[in-house]
Amino acid sequence: MKYRSVFDIIGPVMIGPSSSHTAGAARIGQVARTLFGRKPRQVTVTLYGSFAKTHQGHGTDIAIAGGLLNYDTHDERIVHALETAREQGMEITWIESEEVPEHPNTARLRLEDEQGEMEVVGISVGGGKIEIVELNGFELKLSGSAPALLVTHHDRYGAVAKVATVLADQRINIGYMQVSRKQKGSEALMIIETDQHVPIAVQEQLSALPEITGVTVL
Repeated sequence: MKYRSVFDIIGPVMIGPSSSHTAGAARIGQVARTLFGRKPRQVTVTLYGSFAKTHQGHGTDIAIAGGLLNYDTHDERIVHALETAREQGMEITWIESEEVPEHPNTARLRLEDEQGEMEVVGISVGGGKIEIVELNGFELKLSGSAPALLVTHHDRYGAVAKVATVLADQRINIGYMQVSRKQKGSEALMIIETDQHVPIAVQEQLSALPEITGVTVL
């Protein structure tokens, strides 16, 4: 196995005790908050496998709440995240599922407010690293370690090519791309990891394309 940096071996800078159950959990919460685009009013968190069995002892619940408050893994405010969330009007409901997941450290987060709702499934793969494996019913594989575009669109001919053309025109290189759809001709999702940050002006250009229904940058 190849390591890209010393942090791949010793783990992230974090508030403990566990890189998988604490740092990874905080990052799942933070990515969910970023994808939602704002502080949610209500969050239902379903924990599976090892997360469900040890979440209180390892601080997984505190870490996810901290991530939802947009705290980083090393932010000392994480230890008070449950109280802070309540004070800020964020209602978090915890469910311990007995369902056996594909990965032992799995969390499903349903975020809601008066503007809408979103559901995210994340797994903590070790060393503080995570993967987002589901978004609103779409299967995906998103690490959150590189700049990424999530583009929702109608499943129509040419939609993917138009997005790729805009990025090419702006000299933004695509490092990884995945396209998924719920069924032929319905709603679809592009996940595009890029080598460069995508400026707001480019995001707006993508949003204006025909068949594009939403653009989120992670």
